[in-house]
Amino acid sequence: MAQPFLKKDDDHDDEADYSPFLGIEKGAVLQEARVFNDHQLDPRRCSQVITKLLYLLNQGETFTKVEATEVFFAVTKLFQSRDLGLRRMVYVIIKELSPSADEVIIVTSSLMKDMTSKTDMYRANAIRVLCRITDGTLLTQIERYLKQAIVDKNPVVASAALVSGIHLLQTNPEIVKRWSNEVQEAVQSRAALVQFHALALLHQIRQNDRLAVNKLVSSLTKGSVRSPLAQCLLIRYTSQVIRESASNTQTGDRPFYDFLEGCLRHKAEMVIFEAARAITELNGVTSRELTPAITVLQLFLSSTKPVLRFAAVRTLNKVAMTHPIAVTNCNIDMESLISDQNRSIATLAITTLLKTGNEFSVDRLMKQITTFMSDIADEFKIVVIEAIRSLCLKFPLKHRSLMNFLSNIIREEGGFEYKKAIVDSIVILIRDIPEAKESGLLHLCEFIEDCEFTYLSTQILHFLGIEGPKTSDPSKYIRYIYNRVHLENATVRAGAVSTLAKFGAMVDSLKPRIFVLLRRCLFDTDDEVRDRATLYLNTLGADGAVVETGEDVKEFLFGSLDIPLVNLERSLKNYEPSEESFDINSVPKEVKIQPLAEKKAPGKKPTGLGGPPPGPPSTIDAYEKLLLSIPEFANFGKLFKSSAPVELTEAETEYAVNVVKHIFDGHVVFQYNCTNTIPEQLLENVTVIVDASEAEEFAEVASKPLRSLPYDSPGQTFVAFEKPEGVPAVGKFSNMLRFIVKEVDPSTGEAEDDGVEDEYQLEELEVVAADYMLKVGVSNFRNAWESMGPDCERVDEYGLGPRENLAEAVNAVINLLGMQPCEGTEVVPSNSRSHTCLLSGVYIGNVKVLVRLQFGIDGPKDVAMKLAVRSEDEAVSDVIHEIVASG
Repeated sequence: MAQPFLKKDDDHDDEADYSPFLGIEKGAVLQEARVFNDHQLDPRRCSQVITKLLYLLNQGETFTKVEATEVFFAVTKLFQSRDLGLRRMVYVIIKELSPSADEVIIVTSSLMKDMTSKTDMYRANAIRVLCRITDGTLLTQIERYLKQAIVDKNPVVASAALVSGIHLLQTNPEIVKRWSNEVQEAVQSRAALVQFHALALLHQIRQNDRLAVNKLVSSLTKGSVRSPLAQCLLIRYTSQVIRESASNTQTGDRPFYDFLEGCLRHKAEMVIFEAARAITELNGVTSRELTPAITVLQLFLSSTKPVLRFAAVRTLNKVAMTHPIAVTNCNIDMESLISDQNRSIATLAITTLLKTGNEFSVDRLMKQITTFMSDIADEFKIVVIEAIRSLCLKFPLKHRSLMNFLSNIIREEGGFEYKKAIVDSIVILIRDIPEAKESGLLHLCEFIEDCEFTYLSTQILHFLGIEGPKTSDPSKYIRYIYNRVHLENATVRAGAVSTLAKFGAMVDSLKPRIFVLLRRCLFDTDDEVRDRATLYLNTLGADGAVVETGEDVKEFLFGSLDIPLVNLERSLKNYEPSEESFDINSVPKEVKIQPLAEKKAPGKKPTGLGGPPPGPPSTIDAYEKLLLSIPEFANFGKLFKSSAPVELTEAETEYAVNVVKHIFDGHVVFQYNCTNTIPEQLLENVTVIVDASEAEEFAEVASKPLRSLPYDSPGQTFVAFEKPEGVPAVGKFSNMLRFIVKEVDPSTGEAEDDGVEDEYQLEELEVVAADYMLKVGVSNFRNAWESMGPDCERVDEYGLGPRENLAEAVNAVINLLGMQPCEGTEVVPSNSRSHTCLLSGVYIGNVKVLVRLQFGIDGPKDVAMKLAVRSEDEAVSDVIHEIVASG
C-alpha cells in the first residue's frame, strides 16, 4: 500500500530520497482507480489516484493493454466533474496514455466541447491533448478552431495552439503550413510567450526554404520583436543565416552582424548574453568584431548573479581556445573568480587563465589549482587537465612542474574518464617534449602499480613497449612490467608479456634477461598469457639472438598494425586452408558499416501504459483489406506485417513518394504512396520500375499501376515480389517513378489530350531482417522465458567492434532484430561497462521469440555481446543468430 500523505513539517523533508509515493504498487493503484466510477466523485481523491498513475508511468511501470484500456475508460468518466484541478489532471493522464485510434473517439466529443468552452484553461488544455492524440483525419475537422486559437486574445490559449502546431509539424506538415497567416499575426502579439512560440513555429514552417528564412530574419531584425525570449530565438536564427552565407565579411551580412551588436545594448540580460555568445561563435570573426562581445562578458564576470558569472566565464573559456589574446583583458576579473564559492565558476576561470596566461604565471596558477582540485567534480577536473596539457605544450620549459602536478593528482580518487585524461596528457607530453620522457615514463610506471582500470593498465604497458626501449636506461622499467605478470588479471598479464617481448626484441643487452622472464610465463594459468609467451620465445632464440627470419617476424609482432581488427578477423574466418598461405596484405583497410534498418518516418508517440504496439489494428486491417481487394495479390495469404512509411523523396520536391513494405510468408508487396505537388500537371499511367539486381532472392511477380494522379490527390501503385517461404530474405531495390505528364489549364482545370513520358529517380529501398519481426511485448519477461523452456535455446558470443558507448551497441542490435525491448532494458546507464537487454517479438510464421542480450566493453571501445535466444522453433532460434552474425 502507498504511504500516507505527511504534513509539510514532518522530518521526512530532510531526507533526500523520500517520496510520498515510495512503495506504491500497480495492483493497489488499479484498485483505487475504481473511485473514478463513483456516483459522487471526490475530486481530491481522484486527483491523488491520477497522480499515482502518472508516477508509476514515469517510473517505467508497464501496464497490459487491458489494464491501460480500463484506466482510460474510467478516466473519461471524470469529464462530468467541474473541478478545475481534477480536469487538469484528466488532461495530463489522457495525453500520457496516448490512446489508440479506436479509443480516441470516446473522448473526442468531450475535448472538442472543451475547445469552445468559455473557460480558457479548458480551451488551452483541450487543444494540447487533441493535437497530441489525434490523427490527420480529425485535425482537418478542428483546423478552423486551431486557427482561431492561434490569434486568440488569451495568451495561454494562443500558446497552446502554437506549441501544438510545433508538434504537429512533424506528423502533419501539410496542415500546419496552411496556418502561416495566423502564425505571422501571432508573431506581432504583445504577449511574450506567444511571440516566442509563434516565431519558433514560423521558422520551422520555412526552415527548408533558405530564402524564406533569410526574408523572415531580415524583416524581424528591424525591431518588431519585443519579447526577450523571442529575441534570443531570433539571435540564433540570425547566427544561422550568417553561418550559411558564403562569408561573414561580405557586405550583405553586415546588417545581420549589426543586429547582433545592437542586441548587446538590450535591457534584458538574457538577450545581451545570447548576442555576445552568438558573436563569439561566428566563423571567421575578427578581433574588432569580438571586442564589444568580450566587453559585455567582462562586465558579467563581476555580476552578483552566479548564473551570469558562470555563463560569461564558460563562453570566455571557449573563446580562449581560438582567440586567447582577445580574452587577455579579462584576466584580472577572472583571477578574482578563482576563490568563487561556486567551484564550477572557479574551475572555468582558472582553466581560462591557463589558456591565456604567460610563462611567469604558471607556478602561481598551479598552487591555486591544487587548493580546490579535490572539491570539484570529475568533469571539471578533466577540463583542468586539458588546460594544463595545452599550457605545457605552449611552455615546454615548465614541463617538470606540470608533470609533477599530473603525477600527484593521478593517485587521488577519481573515475575512469578522469584518470584516462591524465594518462593521455602524460603520453602526449612524453611524445611532444623529449625532456619529459624519462620522468613521464616513471610516473606512468608508478601509477600502474595502483591502477584499478584494466584498460588504462594495458594502454600504459603498450606505450611503455614503444617508448621504454628508446630511453637511456631501459632496464629500470623491467621490474615494473614484470610485476604486472604476478599481480594483475589475465588481460594485464598478457599485455605485460607483449611489452617484455618488445624490450627483448629492441634492446640487445636485455635479451637474455627477457628470455628468462618469458620462460616463467609459460606456467601461467591463463591460455592467452602462455600462448603469447610461447610465440615470443619462438621469435627470440635461446641465446637471446633474433633468428634469421626475425626482421619480418619482428615487424609483424612489434610493428604498428594499420589494419582494422574486425577486417582481419573476418578475413581469417573466410580463409580456407590451402597450399597458399594467408596474405595479410589482402585484408581491406577500410571498415564497411552495414545498414541496420531503413529510416523510420515520424509518427505518433508510443502508447504509454499499454506499451508500444506494432501499429494500430485498424491500420493493419485496412492494409490487409486493400491488398486482398487487388486480384494480383489475393492469393498471397494472410498479411504478417506492414512497415511504417519509408520516404523515397526529399521534402519540398515535385513529387512526394513514400513506400510501405507489406510482408507475407512467401511474398513482399511494395505500396508506393505518390503525391503530385505541381498544380499545372496531371500524371497518368504512374508506375514504379524496381531494379532488384541487388536482391537476388526476390523475383517480381506482379504490379498494379496508378491510372491517374491529379494535383494534391494521393494515389498508390504496387509492385509484388516472390521470395523463399519463411526465409528472412534481404536485399536492396532501386526505384524509378515512370509516368505520362499532361499539362493542365489553370483556368478550366482540364488536361491536354497529349502527354509526354517522363521519369523521376527515387531513393533506394531496403528489405532488412527486422521486417520479418513483429514488436510484441510480454508483461513478465522472466516468466515468459522460463515457460518457453531451454529446448530451443541457442547461445553464442559476438564481437560488435568499436562503439562510442554501450547505448549505441544496444540500439544497433535492437534495430537489427526489430524486436520489442522489455521492462525498460533498452535504456543504458551512462558510463556503464556492462548491460543486459531483454527483447521479445513474433517472427514470420507467428513464432514467438525471446532474446536476452548481455553486453560488455572489451578493450578500448570494442563491445562484446552474449546472445541467448529462446523460441517455439529451434530453426527460428538459429535464424536470429544468423541475422546477428551477418549484420
